[in-house]
Amino acid sequence: MTTGQTIKEEVRKRYSSAAQRAKQKSAEATESAGCCGSGNESAITSSLYTTDEIRELPQEAVVASLGCGNPVAVAELREGETVLDLGSGGGIDVLLSARRVGPSGRAYGLDMTDEMLALARENARKAGVPNAIFLKGEMEAMPLPNDEVDVIISNCVVNLSPDKDAVLREAYRVLRPGGRLAISDIVTRGSMPAALKKSIELWAGCIAGALEEGDYRSKLQAAGFEGIEIEPFREYTADDASGGGLGELMRSIGKKGAEGLGIFSAVVRARKPGGATRAFDEPLQAVSVTKGAACGPGECC
Repeated sequence: MTTGQTIKEEVRKRYSSAAQRAKQKSAEATESAGCCGSGNESAITSSLYTTDEIRELPQEAVVASLGCGNPVAVAELREGETVLDLGSGGGIDVLLSARRVGPSGRAYGLDMTDEMLALARENARKAGVPNAIFLKGEMEAMPLPNDEVDVIISNCVVNLSPDKDAVLREAYRVLRPGGRLAISDIVTRGSMPAALKKSIELWAGCIAGALEEGDYRSKLQAAGFEGIEIEPFREYTADDASGGGLGELMRSIGKKGAEGLGIFSAVVRARKPGGATRAFDEPLQAVSVTKGAACGPGECC
């Protein structure tokens, strides 16, 4: 049986390797170490950040980006706020957040992988961003006091936790009253054939831990959040799975390219009730769900 600790150790090893790859590839601007694909044109990791956002960041921070979205773009950060990035990796979202909140604000990055923390701290030094602070710890037990941060962001990391209820409870605890949650994550909708689900777990490890959309809402509500919004923005298709080496399985179960798998990259936002901290100014707008290549075999989203 796969235990929570087994999952954590597998994630730790994968992200340790990703940090090492980022260092090796930092001089090769056309390559990507993103976990949602190999090569330089992953449909999930490419075009997530604008040229202006990444122009002045160290190449190591860009190469080490392992996400499926750009949570900073939807978090509506303002001067003086305190931000926490869960699973901060090479630090790209922390660095972007630190610049948005300015010298009077602060951006924390939380990661459990020593290699990623070392890489992120070096990237912050190179970028000249003194208000970016990286902490070692786990999402299920965040090393911060109650009511410490205004905004929590995360880029396709919550799905990797074996105890998402604990993650969301901790997020609620460390947020100030009125604080905001803005997460890019993988969600599922509906049911999939058992054979397909089992193979997809091997094809893309992060999908095995993804929550069904209704379950995500329920867990957020149980943790105490309100104003919950989940907006899919990229759909994985049977063609994506076939491109990941599952073509024969697609044919055997009759899944065609135009038929979706019920797996999405999505923006998840919510608020902690109370307080004077600003809520989201605008609701998420309807997003045209795009379809594109998904993760490569055995790679994380």
